[in-house]
Parts: sequence; C-alpha cells; structure tokens
Amino acid sequence: MAVALLLLLVVGCHYFFSSQVRRGIVYGDQPRNRLDLYFPKSSDGPKPVVAFITGGAWIIGYKAWGSLLGQQLSERDIIVACIDYRNFPQGTIKDMVKDASQGISFVCNNISEYGGDPDRIYLMGQSAGAHIAACTLLEQAIKETGEGESTTWSVSQIRAYFGLSGGYNLFDLVDHFHSRGLYRSIFLSIMDGEESLRQYSPEVLVQDPNTRHAVSLLPPIILFHGTADYSIPADASKNFANTLQRVGVRAESILYEGKTHTDLFLQV
Repeated sequence: MAVALLLLLVVGCHYFFSSQVRRGIVYGDQPRNRLDLYFPKSSDGPKPVVAFITGGAWIIGYKAWGSLLGQQLSERDIIVACIDYRNFPQGTIKDMVKDASQGISFVCNNISEYGGDPDRIYLMGQSAGAHIAACTLLEQAIKETGEGESTTWSVSQIRAYFGLSGGYNLFDLVDHFHSRGLYRSIFLSIMDGEESLRQYSPEVLVQDPNTRHAVSLLPPIILFHGTADYSIPADASKNFANTLQRVGVRAESILYEGKTHTDLFLQV
C-alpha cells in the first residue's frame, strides 16, 4: 500500500507540476474534448507519437489515468497524447467513439506543431479505451471506403494499433460484465441498446463481407493481455487477433502469464 501511495504521489506531482506535461488542450467543442501531451526532455528532431485512449469501464475514464504511461513513454523519447472523452451517462458509446475520432484527428493534423512526427503516429487503448479505440479505427476505415464521407484523418496515418486488456466482442462480454457488477441493463444503455452490440463489436464487424475493403485498410494490430485478467478474459484479445488474421489483417496477441487487468498498464 505504501509503495502504491508513493507511486501515486510521484505520478501526480509529475502530472500537475512538470514542464514536460501540457494539460487540457482543446480538440473539440464538447466538455470532455480535451487531451494532455507528455513531452520527452530532448527536443531534437520530430518524435514518434502515441495517441492513447484510457480505460474506465466506459463510466469513469479520464485522461489523467494515462499519466504513468505518458511519463514512462516520454522518458523513451516518445510524445504521448492522452485523449479524454465523454463517459456514460454524459454520453453513450457513439459519443465516445466520436470524441476519440476527433482527438485522433487533432493529433494527426496538429502534432507536428508540438514536435511530433506525423509519419510515426501509433494508436493505443487500455481496457474500455482499447474497445473504444478499436471501434474508432474500424469506423474510420469504413468511412474511408464509403461514398461521400468527409473525413479529417486517415487510417493510413496510424502506423499500428496496440490494445491493452481490451474486449472486442460485446456479445461474449455482456453476461461476464453482469456477473462482475456492470449490470446488463446499464451496459446495454452504454452501448446504445442491444441492437447496437454488433456495430460496436469489432471482432464481429470485421467478419462482415461488406467491410472487407475497410478491413484491408487497417494497420498492424497487436493485442496484449494478462492470463489472470478477471475484468476482461484474455480470450477477448486472443479471439480478436485470430479473427483479424483470418480476414487478412496483420495481427497478433501477446499473453502474459499470471498478469491481471492492470498489471500490463502499470509495467508498460
């Protein structure tokens, strides 16, 4: 407990007082349309960039939850953009995906002004954020293959997607979440009703023949999961990676024996 409190204190001090953190950059017109940027100490040359969508069970997500990741990756000469988004009940999944897309668009179109390399942008999400990020990426690919769709960023601008401890097939997770306290009625409200589960289940959607062209646009996808994760079972990442491989996407799942839902996030 003492170690955890010390870590929280150190990360909190870095978040609020470090000159390497720029908090609350506006990317849209909604109340939660803000992002934080974490900068390396060195300012020489354009830096690779990670756009990160935090977790929080679609209810308590907040950009500051990415402060430890931001600090760790910035120490490795990477700029990190932690993107905030509306939570339930302020918004439902369609609003979360819309916010994430706007945040990613801001990063793709503006990160060069902050010293980032627009040709080396990576997308990452953790837990619910991994689900939101995957939905956003696939929705963007579908938009790009549609006629008359206006877009402000492109899937081709994302070098790779990294999903940490995410769930990608909602049909497989409804009962699991219910048993763990995220009750079915609440979860379905978050996901815009049972009729929307397919639309927000990337694993299901990529198997639809109508999305074949969109799926071909997806970047390499790497999914990480702990085998002792009881919040979202590791099979969620394993099954999604296998499905992606079957439809021609470069994808893999990496499982960590004995690691829990938050272990991977804390040791990135």
